[in-house]
Amino acid sequence: MSPARQASAPRRHERRHPPAPPTGEPVTSLEAVFAPVHSQTAFEETVERLGTAIKLGLLPPGTRLPAERELCTKLEIARSTLRQALVALAQSGHLRATRGRGGGTFVADPQPPPGPPSLDVLAAWRDVCDERMAVEVGVAVLAAERAEPRMLDALDELVVALDGMLDDFAAYRQADVRLHVGLAEASRSPRLVTAMTEAQGAMSGLISLIAHPPEVLDSSNAQHRRLLAAVRRGDEAAAAREMTEHLRGTEYVLAGLLPPARPRS
Repeated sequence: MSPARQASAPRRHERRHPPAPPTGEPVTSLEAVFAPVHSQTAFEETVERLGTAIKLGLLPPGTRLPAERELCTKLEIARSTLRQALVALAQSGHLRATRGRGGGTFVADPQPPPGPPSLDVLAAWRDVCDERMAVEVGVAVLAAERAEPRMLDALDELVVALDGMLDDFAAYRQADVRLHVGLAEASRSPRLVTAMTEAQGAMSGLISLIAHPPEVLDSSNAQHRRLLAAVRRGDEAAAAREMTEHLRGTEYVLAGLLPPARPRS
């Protein structure tokens, strides 16, 4: 190949770091949900883990949970601890248990309606956004470095699907969560998949408090397209830039639409 032709050949953006070594199949969001919990807070963490997965739609309404023995093995907890967590989630209306043939523990359908926002939630929303920024920008950089084309193809399909959900926020939000968690899966970091799931859970609580005009969702999905294009090019700096712009957009909307945190009387 001549020097001139070699110079004109398109190249993937040069990486500053070597790609992650292959580790088999990338971790999935449900694998992160059912990963082992910390023994000191096993009950509380199990409630949080399952509750967040339900809230994000990773465990949709009507889903049957794995058998208790399997859950105990995956989470590395005692059966008594698991049963306490399942009872707590059933009492809150998030799970239901049935007996007999075909019985088991299922995600409740419908889910309980959200309660009014607490003062603490409204006062701390910027901290939630800061944590999300730290997690998601890192995810974007690592995904640009490590993502496989087949994983990005699936995310591109989600972006196309989101275009048809602009008037159905519940459907849009579930697909939006799948996209962000999917990007974390593309980073091939199990810890970041868990961190992304937790960040999205915290954001869902805030996002549920505001209106969602189709114009805002359309703009957000256009940002998704630019972000995925940068990741596909392997351009880490552009991916970080696009993700930052995307998250800042959400923060601006929250700042404008969230009710004020009024002091207790």
